[in-house]
Parts: sequence; C-alpha cells; structure tokens
Amino acid sequence: MVVAWLDRIRRHMVNPESHHRRIAGSFLLVSFFALVGKLAGAAKEMTIAWRYGISETVDAYIFVFTLTTWFPTIWFSALTVVLVPLAARLRINDPSEIPRFRSELLGFTLIFGILLCILMYWILPYILNAGWTRLSVPTLDLASKFARVLAPLVLLGFIISLFSAWMLAGGHHRNTLLEAIPALVLLGVLLLPSSWVSEPLLWGTLAGSAFQLAALSVPLKQRGELQAPHFSFHSPAWKGFWDAIGVLAISQTLMSFTGIIDQFTAANLGAGAISTLSYAHRVVALLLTLGAMAIGRAILPVFSDMFARGVGDLRRTAFQWGAWMFLLGFGASLVTWLLSPWVVAILFERGAFNATDTNSVSEVLRWGLVQVPFYFAGLVVVQLLASQQRYGVIAFLAITNLFVKMLCNFMLAEWMGVPGIALATGLMYVWSTICLYIAALRVIRP
Repeated sequence: MVVAWLDRIRRHMVNPESHHRRIAGSFLLVSFFALVGKLAGAAKEMTIAWRYGISETVDAYIFVFTLTTWFPTIWFSALTVVLVPLAARLRINDPSEIPRFRSELLGFTLIFGILLCILMYWILPYILNAGWTRLSVPTLDLASKFARVLAPLVLLGFIISLFSAWMLAGGHHRNTLLEAIPALVLLGVLLLPSSWVSEPLLWGTLAGSAFQLAALSVPLKQRGELQAPHFSFHSPAWKGFWDAIGVLAISQTLMSFTGIIDQFTAANLGAGAISTLSYAHRVVALLLTLGAMAIGRAILPVFSDMFARGVGDLRRTAFQWGAWMFLLGFGASLVTWLLSPWVVAILFERGAFNATDTNSVSEVLRWGLVQVPFYFAGLVVVQLLASQQRYGVIAFLAITNLFVKMLCNFMLAEWMGVPGIALATGLMYVWSTICLYIAALRVIRP
C-alpha cells in the first residue's frame, strides 16, 4: 500500500502536466513566502509587546486598525476569488481584452478607495465617540486620535489589494513575499529611539503600506501589467466581474463582521481583553496564513485553469487535497497546543509583557487552535466552488457562518471570557467545513 502510494506520488511529480504537481509546487513556494512574511509579523508583534505590553494603547491601535482595514480586506478577498477565474477565461477566450479591463478596474478602485477613505476620516471618530464600543475612557481617547491618522490605510489597502490580486491572477506569487514589507517597516520604526518618531505605531503602519504599494508596482510595470487608470466601464469583461463581485462582496462583508464582532465582544470584557485576544490571534494567524495563503493562492489558479479548459476531475482532486490539508492542520494544531506557553513566552514575554500575560494569552491560543484543521480543509472546497463560479453557495454559507459566530460568541464569551471568543471561531469553522463539503457533493458533478 505504502509503496503504491509513493509510486503514485513519484509519477505525479515527474509529470509536468499533473495538476497535483502544479498545486504542490505552488503550495511549497507560497508557503515559504508566507513563512517569511509571518516571521516578519511575529518580530513586529514581539516588538509591540516589548514596548507596550497589554495596554490601552495596543487596544486602541488594534481596534482602529481593524476598522480601517476592514473594507480593503473585503475587497481583496472578493477580488482574489473573482479575478483569478475571470483572468483564466480571458486568457483563453479574449486575451487582448485584459489590458483595457486592468486599466478600467484600476480607475474604479481609485475612485472607490478615495471615497471610502474620506468617509472613514470623517465618520470613524464620531462612531467611536457615540458610546457603542464600550471601550474604556483612556482607550477611547486614544482610538479617536488614531482614527484620522490611519484613515489613508483605506485607499492604500484598496490599491494594494488590486495589485496583489492581479499578480496572483497572472500566476505569480511574489505578492505573498511582499506582504512582509509593512511588518518590517513598522518593526524598524518601533526600534528607533522614542524621541525620533512621534506615534511610531501609526506612522510606521502608514509607511509600511506605502512601501508595499511601491514594491508591488515595480514587477507589474516591468511585465507590462500596470496600465494607466481609465475611468470608464467599456470592457466586456465587466459583465462577468459584476455578476460575481456583488454576491462575493456581500459574503465577504458578512464574514468580515466576525472580526468586528470579536472586537466589540472583547471590548465588553474589560481593559486588556482586546490585546489579549489579538496576541493569541497573531499566533493562530501564523498557522492560518501559512495554510490559507498556500492553499488559496496555489489551488485556485490551478482549479480555475482546469475548469476553463475542461480537464481533470475537479471534485475528486479538491477532496483529496482537503483531506491532506485537514491532516496538516491537525498536526500543526497539536504541536502548537503542546508548546503554546513556550511559544507565547518566546514571542512576547519581555518588557511590559509579563508572565501573567503569557498565561492569559496561551489559554486563549489553545482554544483558538480548534479552527485550524477545519479552516484548512474548508478553504480547499471554497476554491473548488469559486473556480466554477458557485458564488451564491459561498455567500449563503457565509450568512450561516455569521449567525453561528454571533450565537457562539454570545454564549461562550459570557461563560468563558476571552477564551470563549476563540472557541466560538473554531465552532464556526467546524460548521462551515461540514456545510461546504455537503454543498460540493450536491452541486458539483465529478
């Protein structure tokens, strides 16, 4: 059995036409790039913990950063799922149309991003001061001050998301490596003497996004994939884009509410709850991002190409990779669960971050690990559904996920505190993964 299995793997690896070889090669490359980015992010988090610990400053920064990057995160998630299959179809059916669509999409992104940036600049301080957040008075004062400084992240994030999605749609994975730039820039700013830069968290964050945008622009320009913006909608590709982006924008908006819900839930649990949840989430995010980037960015282009060309058994391939990713996620979760106190101590315990903080964060971290294997397996099936434009199914499941998350947060946060918020996310992904596999069996033919 083992010999036959190994021989099958060998045959796939030596066959340049094998879909499994294409996925495995991209998976390893993206995993390496994502690891570099996450190591940079971990170094940044270590520096924040050393300098600020669990404090109102970190609570306010994370709260405002989450809100200002909310729309760009939705935009990137929707763009990735829409543009990769759309680009695969355009390359086969009408490759000459791609440059015009790129330029018009850039024009639309600029207008949309500027409008939302202005809206965030004026509206967010009023939302914070309206009393809905239940933040402590010191945290609220800091958040109100941070809000307008970080408002440009909306525009920068929209353009960065578009350029990253175009690189992915072109089969290039350098954008994953370039995602380390904001963390590295912020790390450098935080390590400067405190008298050199006022509010290093804010200005380091803005500078990091600006450098990432510049770094993405260079390879796109070199390959002739960065056209001047046009403010029109004449490209025929817009029809396929609008057919998908509306449904996906709704689903991604609903799913993104889970992070906002966590912030508001944690805000009701007292000072330090948001930063405790955030530090634990950073460690879980290291695992999730390594898997999610590698899975989504390696698998979706291959699945989209298979579907556009009408070759291979997509459902069977997806289910095989889903099983492998579940096992990979389970193993990573088990090791991290065993080592969680040491991991948290190594990453954060220095300066203002003490041993008591380590115990609090490691407890939250362990409950948060429930989500990892189910997230990995479910993401493979999401790529399968997206490659066949089953956006309605994805949107419907996103709605159910939001309700499951809200219900679990309501029950578990009151009972368990901050660890309950982390467990609620895990239960949401258990539900999501089961529903995704049932949906794939019903709507996708082998």
